Amino acid sequence: MPNKTILIVDDDPDIREGMQVRLEYNGYGTRFAADAMSAIAVARKERPDLIVLDLGLPEGDGFLVIEQLKGETASDVIPIIVVSARDARANQDRAIRAGATAYLQKPVNNAEFLVVIRKALGELAPLENTAHE
Repeated sequence: MPNKTILIVDDDPDIREGMQVRLEYNGYGTRFAADAMSAIAVARKERPDLIVLDLGLPEGDGFLVIEQLKGETASDVIPIIVVSARDARANQDRAIRAGATAYLQKPVNNAEFLVVIRKALGELAPLENTAHE
């Protein structure tokens, strides 16, 4: 598997570290951002292969990040997987409509998390804008 880079955006350092361990164990490189503005800046500079994005962030929420990145030609093709503790009923449709590839509810099942990432990266059968609770 080629070493693809995943940008992890979450303001909780324990969650970032947990995702980093899971992703790096499975052969992915990782980058980090802890707030909305940093996420946008890192995504523009680093051009990750995929973004794992929390919705509850300082300096703007995850929806701001999606809207900014999906509104730019250079970053609109980067798949975004929202991983949030926010109420899925209130947020998953909005996230998918805004441009997210998938929505996962925290706490995330490790196997499901990796399958959704692999699908979004084209490593498994295509992912049709789906939401998982």
